[in-house]
Amino acid sequence: MAKYLAQIVVMGVQVVGRAFARALRQEYAASQAAAQARGRSDQQSAAATSITGMSLQEAQQILNVSTLSPEEIQKNYEHLFKVNDKSVGGSFYVQSKVVRAKERLEEELTIQKPKEKQHNTET
Repeated sequence: MAKYLAQIVVMGVQVVGRAFARALRQEYAASQAAAQARGRSDQQSAAATSITGMSLQEAQQILNVSTLSPEEIQKNYEHLFKVNDKSVGGSFYVQSKVVRAKERLEEELTIQKPKEKQHNTET
Protein backbone atom coordinates (compact mmCIF):
# COMPACT_ATOMS: atom_id res chain seq x y z
CA MET A 1 0.00 0.00 0.00
CA ALA A 2 2.76 2.47 0.88
CA LYS A 3 4.48 1.65 -2.39
CA TYR A 4 1.41 2.65 -4.41
CA LEU A 5 0.90 5.78 -2.37
CA ALA A 6 4.51 6.80 -3.01
CA GLN A 7 4.07 6.19 -6.75
CA ILE A 8 0.93 8.34 -6.83
CA VAL A 9 2.73 11.17 -5.01
CA VAL A 10 5.71 10.97 -7.38
CA MET A 11 3.44 11.01 -10.44
CA GLY A 12 1.50 13.96 -9.04
CA VAL A 13 4.70 15.92 -8.45
CA GLN A 14 5.88 15.16 -12.00
CA VAL A 15 2.59 16.36 -13.52
CA VAL A 16 2.61 19.56 -11.47
CA GLY A 17 6.29 20.14 -12.30
CA ARG A 18 5.68 19.79 -16.05
CA ALA A 19 2.68 22.10 -15.92
CA PHE A 20 4.67 24.67 -13.97
CA ALA A 21 7.57 24.51 -16.45
CA ARG A 22 5.16 24.91 -19.38
CA ALA A 23 3.50 27.90 -17.72
CA LEU A 24 6.90 29.52 -17.12
CA ARG A 25 7.86 29.06 -20.78
CA GLN A 26 4.57 30.57 -21.93
CA GLU A 27 4.90 33.53 -19.57
CA TYR A 28 8.48 34.17 -20.71
CA ALA A 29 7.42 34.07 -24.37
CA ALA A 30 4.52 36.44 -23.65
CA SER A 31 6.74 38.90 -21.81
CA GLN A 32 9.27 38.87 -24.66
CA ALA A 33 6.51 39.53 -27.19
CA ALA A 34 5.15 42.38 -25.06
CA ALA A 35 8.60 43.92 -24.72
CA GLN A 36 9.07 43.86 -28.49
CA ALA A 37 5.61 45.34 -29.02
CA ARG A 38 6.33 48.25 -26.69
CA GLY A 39 9.23 49.27 -28.88
CA ARG A 40 12.65 50.70 -28.31
CA SER A 41 11.62 53.91 -26.53
CA ASP A 42 10.04 51.96 -23.69
CA GLN A 43 13.20 49.90 -23.36
CA GLN A 44 15.25 53.09 -23.19
CA SER A 45 12.86 54.51 -20.61
CA ALA A 46 13.16 51.35 -18.54
CA ALA A 47 16.94 51.57 -18.82
CA ALA A 48 16.84 55.20 -17.67
CA THR A 49 14.71 54.17 -14.70
CA SER A 50 17.25 51.48 -13.86
CA ILE A 51 20.21 53.84 -14.18
CA THR A 52 18.74 56.76 -12.25
CA GLY A 53 16.95 54.62 -9.71
CA MET A 54 13.79 56.67 -10.16
CA SER A 55 10.73 55.92 -12.24
CA LEU A 56 9.17 58.48 -14.53
CA GLN A 57 6.04 58.61 -12.38
CA GLU A 58 8.08 59.22 -9.21
CA ALA A 59 10.00 62.04 -10.89
CA GLN A 60 6.77 63.63 -12.08
CA GLN A 61 5.33 63.44 -8.56
CA ILE A 62 8.42 64.97 -6.97
CA LEU A 63 8.43 67.94 -9.36
CA ASN A 64 4.62 68.08 -9.45
CA VAL A 65 4.34 67.98 -13.24
CA SER A 66 1.72 66.13 -15.22
CA THR A 67 3.19 66.64 -18.68
CA LEU A 68 6.75 66.59 -19.91
CA SER A 69 6.95 70.31 -20.59
CA PRO A 70 10.56 71.59 -20.31
CA GLU A 71 9.34 75.00 -19.12
CA GLU A 72 7.13 73.55 -16.38
CA ILE A 73 9.88 71.16 -15.28
CA GLN A 74 12.43 73.97 -15.05
CA LYS A 75 10.03 76.30 -13.21
CA ASN A 76 9.05 73.69 -10.61
CA TYR A 77 12.66 72.54 -10.26
CA GLU A 78 13.93 76.05 -9.53
CA HIS A 79 11.17 76.67 -6.99
CA LEU A 80 11.61 73.37 -5.14
CA PHE A 81 15.41 73.58 -5.20
CA LYS A 82 15.31 77.09 -3.72
CA VAL A 83 12.71 76.21 -1.07
CA ASN A 84 14.68 73.17 0.08
CA ASP A 85 18.04 74.94 0.28
CA LYS A 86 19.78 74.04 3.53
CA SER A 87 20.63 77.70 4.23
CA VAL A 88 16.91 78.51 4.54
CA GLY A 89 16.15 75.49 6.70
CA GLY A 90 15.40 73.06 3.89
CA SER A 91 16.37 69.45 3.54
CA PHE A 92 19.44 68.40 1.58
CA TYR A 93 17.80 64.99 1.02
CA VAL A 94 14.69 66.52 -0.54
CA GLN A 95 16.84 68.90 -2.56
CA SER A 96 18.83 65.98 -3.96
CA LYS A 97 15.60 64.14 -4.83
CA VAL A 98 14.48 67.25 -6.73
CA VAL A 99 17.75 67.26 -8.69
CA ARG A 100 17.45 63.55 -9.49
CA ALA A 101 13.82 63.99 -10.55
CA LYS A 102 14.81 66.77 -12.95
CA GLU A 103 17.59 64.63 -14.39
CA ARG A 104 15.17 61.72 -14.88
CA LEU A 105 12.59 63.90 -16.63
CA GLU A 106 15.25 65.44 -18.87
CA GLU A 107 16.42 61.95 -19.78
CA GLU A 108 12.84 61.03 -20.69
CA LEU A 109 12.57 64.15 -22.86
CA THR A 110 15.70 63.15 -24.80
CA ILE A 111 14.29 59.64 -25.27
CA GLN A 112 10.97 60.95 -26.57
CA LYS A 113 12.38 63.56 -28.98
CA PRO A 114 13.53 61.02 -31.62
CA LYS A 115 10.19 59.23 -31.23
CA GLU A 116 8.30 62.48 -31.93
CA LYS A 117 10.48 63.25 -34.96
CA GLN A 118 9.83 59.78 -36.34
CA HIS A 119 6.08 60.19 -35.74
CA ASN A 120 6.05 63.60 -37.50
CA THR A 121 7.84 62.22 -40.58
CA GLU A 122 5.33 59.36 -40.86
CA THR A 123 2.27 61.64 -40.97
